Amino acid sequence: MVGFRAGDVPPTATVKFIGAGTAACIADLFTFPLDTAKVRLQIQGEIKSPVNTSHGPVKYRGVFGTISTMVRVEGPRSLYSGLVAGLQRQMSFASVRIGLYDSVKQFYTKGSDHVGIGSRLMAGCTTGAMAVALAQPTDVVKVRFQAQISAGASKRYHGTMDAYRTIAKEEGFRGLWKGTGPNITRNAIVNCTELVTYDLIKDALLKSLLMNDDLPCHFTSAFGAGFCTTVIASPVDVVKTRYMNSAPGQYSSALNCAVAMLAKEGPKAFYKGFMPSFLRLGSWNVVMFVTYEQLKRALMAARHNWVTPL
Repeated sequence: MVGFRAGDVPPTATVKFIGAGTAACIADLFTFPLDTAKVRLQIQGEIKSPVNTSHGPVKYRGVFGTISTMVRVEGPRSLYSGLVAGLQRQMSFASVRIGLYDSVKQFYTKGSDHVGIGSRLMAGCTTGAMAVALAQPTDVVKVRFQAQISAGASKRYHGTMDAYRTIAKEEGFRGLWKGTGPNITRNAIVNCTELVTYDLIKDALLKSLLMNDDLPCHFTSAFGAGFCTTVIASPVDVVKTRYMNSAPGQYSSALNCAVAMLAKEGPKAFYKGFMPSFLRLGSWNVVMFVTYEQLKRALMAARHNWVTPL
């Protein structure tokens, strides 16, 4: 009997779903400090509000300057503020966004072997919007924690569940879905750029025989996808972060937030936190996609061993 190789059989939807969520959580554990630094840089410079009054005297300069300032002022644990909500977000968000991508892509191609760019884009937009609709409350809580100065006694939230309760009590149930519009826009862009670019780079490398379907190919594809995504999605990401972290009534809409940013801080404000965003997304993509590819193979091998009699 010929030995089984996990790559011989396409992974099932369940394997992709579980693998994507698990891989995304692992990637978040490695890259969360960069994400927190990105949020702090993105909200720096906006009008002070009850949510972030303590940000006034703190100035952040660059990704590593931001990280060192946070460690000095708030302690090393501040870099992982909001991690619980972040992992909740990834387990629900990435499972849908990435785990269902191939299945939705096949739905749009109606079983055809040819997969055009249109089908890839449609699949990316669909799974991105589905993921936001499901995971938005976890994203709101994550951003609020990352923006909150940990030093002193003025902390607004004292735990993940406390944050969910406080937001629902003070802002209503809709407060947990604040920023859904810009987040859907952002994730449609991120999903399309990230997954489609990863898909296209990987396909190009394999078809040109430059690389095999292994670790170097996955690394190259993921890093390229991270750079393209950061360049395209940064403006929407900054607006999303500002709007989700804003006090009730500070902005009438996400568009109002964008206009206020442009008027007060100029066009460069839309690329605040670009370097930590790229470092985070590039490294997150590498860890996530490489782990995801390996997990798919391991889970398929385990599934084969379980269903195949001895």
